[in-house]
Amino acid sequence: MMSKASIGQSRNIVIGSLLLLCSAVIFYIYYEPTMSWRPCSETPLSKEDICTKACLHVPKVENQSQIITNCTSVQEKMSASQSPSLEKEDAANPHESETIVLIWKWPFGYQFELESCESDYGIKGCHLTADRNLFDKAHGIMFHLRDIGGEVQYLLTLSRSPRQKWVWMKMESPANSPQLNGADDLFNLTSNYRRDSDIWVPYGRIKEISDKDEPFKIPEKDKLVCWIVSNWNNNYRRVGYFNELSQHIKVETYGRHFGRYVNGEDYGPIVSSCKFYLSFENSIYKDYITEKLFSPMRLGTVPIVLGPSRENYEEFIPKDSFIHVDDFKTPQELAEHLKRVDQNQEMYEKYFAWRKDFAVQNTLGHEHACRICEHLKRHKNFKIFKNVNKWFWS
Repeated sequence: MMSKASIGQSRNIVIGSLLLLCSAVIFYIYYEPTMSWRPCSETPLSKEDICTKACLHVPKVENQSQIITNCTSVQEKMSASQSPSLEKEDAANPHESETIVLIWKWPFGYQFELESCESDYGIKGCHLTADRNLFDKAHGIMFHLRDIGGEVQYLLTLSRSPRQKWVWMKMESPANSPQLNGADDLFNLTSNYRRDSDIWVPYGRIKEISDKDEPFKIPEKDKLVCWIVSNWNNNYRRVGYFNELSQHIKVETYGRHFGRYVNGEDYGPIVSSCKFYLSFENSIYKDYITEKLFSPMRLGTVPIVLGPSRENYEEFIPKDSFIHVDDFKTPQELAEHLKRVDQNQEMYEKYFAWRKDFAVQNTLGHEHACRICEHLKRHKNFKIFKNVNKWFWS
């Protein structure tokens, strides 16, 4: 058996060895050599792990609790010294974990809120930006075709990541859009009013009302039929139809063509004061149903539509919320119907029965960018859209 003196001497040796080991660890933590002396491994231990293994994984001896306390203090100091650099790194890359969509040019020059994809559409983890300095970091770039006609050759010279998606975004109809020569192999995705595009975004939507929405009330009316138009072309079907309709009923006309320019502030009050509004499209294509329909509906006016078929309209809006010119054999028959409805409030109010359950949401640019981000988050596959000109203009 060992004597008490021998046991005490052994214990002192163990304690002394532990203190020496922790002193070495502390020296290692605060001294950073220019060249690492530790052997390489696939998963090297962190400084915190080294300290933990050295100080905790030992036989229980007297004053071990104090040794552990000292070591824990060292770990806390180490963590505190590291945290500022981590905060700096986070500040330098605040959107590192988000999907970044670069808006190459504002659609129609219209600037919108960049950080509201989640609040407006429930789309999380998106960062929209118009800063081209983030070109290399962007996961996707939205190009509004109307605004880049002269830039195609320049775009072809840009160096882009194979993972970066370029999105062809267009809201005008083919009749009002020039083709982009040399752009057939430039884009990966399309975002358009057409439902066969990759990222479909219409000009507006009918959405269910929420408990927060105020009950709908038909605005006061002092005009029967109204029309605001600036783009006048005698070859348009809508011009010929208007010329005949106006011979049978009074139409209050506004817009540059009629010398009565309407600004953004006046548009709402004018349209809402009309019982009916001529929502006549400038060209007729499937799914091409624009703000000319959705804005009057939102403002509490019954739209009279001229565009694609009634069947196509009913895919977007309630069938009793609008009047289609094709419902009548002639513009004169339509005029007679409007006069009858004008004299019968109950008939007129039936056009708003849908407002008990639904409301209108207009879209422009902002939703495109958010939906593009949503698509990029869900779809990581490779894709290129070849012959985009043929697809859209054929």
